[in-house]
Amino acid sequence: MTATDDTALTYSARPQSLMLSFLGLYLLGRDTAVYSGSVIDVFARVDISEEAVRSTLTRMARRGLLDRHRNGRRVYFGLTPRATEVLEDGERRIWHTGAVNRDWDGNWTLVGFSLPDSRRSDRHDLRSQLVWAGFGMLQNGLWIAPGIKDAAAIAADLGLSEHVIVFTAQHADSADVVRRAFATEAIAARYHAFLERWDTRGPLPSAPDDLARQLVLHTDWLQLVRQDPHLPAEHLARDWPAIRAEELFRRLAKHYRSTAAPIAAEVIDEITVP
Repeated sequence: MTATDDTALTYSARPQSLMLSFLGLYLLGRDTAVYSGSVIDVFARVDISEEAVRSTLTRMARRGLLDRHRNGRRVYFGLTPRATEVLEDGERRIWHTGAVNRDWDGNWTLVGFSLPDSRRSDRHDLRSQLVWAGFGMLQNGLWIAPGIKDAAAIAADLGLSEHVIVFTAQHADSADVVRRAFATEAIAARYHAFLERWDTRGPLPSAPDDLARQLVLHTDWLQLVRQDPHLPAEHLARDWPAIRAEELFRRLAKHYRSTAAPIAAEVIDEITVP
């Protein structure tokens, strides 16, 4: 593989996805704010421009995810409660949910909705939130997820409760539900691509250091688990690639936790905030 190919692989993530990983790694759980120039230095390692970093920070602050703090002439960014909630949810998915659902109780949550074309944006937001919560489309306007999900809260947060109905059920042929509502081949292909990128080819040889590798690794993995509906193990192939991919992620994450820390300590300028 050429350096050009590896670079294309390394830096395919959007700046905001990388930013969420960075914030989760270096701000979550700490009463600190990080200097914008430090973020620029870190993101330069993964070929994200200063302009893109500043634009991402500004956009996230405007959306209520980051707070600005001034210290002299420098601007620092810290997490808001909303950002903390988002990052804690991501942390649960990464470290606690697991790659395979071995504790499924046989229940399904179903969400039915109907929104006119004039509310296309609302429909898109609802679908995006359902995918994030592990739902797949069973048929037009009817989505389904394994287990008991608080889909009513999703609808309420979007102001769509009157357009949505939520109920739970069991099905005699759950394997058929999995086949119809979830693209298992596409899910498996994403895990195989992760294994190819981080195991078969070796961990991003063109990256400048392990801080860059850590950032990209966590971004790759979070994007994977965000798209994984966490399907019941009994309806997946015995060699489901998510299991091996999760083992690889945990091994590499543990390694980078020690090797990236001294680099981050040297690069990141932070201040304590209330």
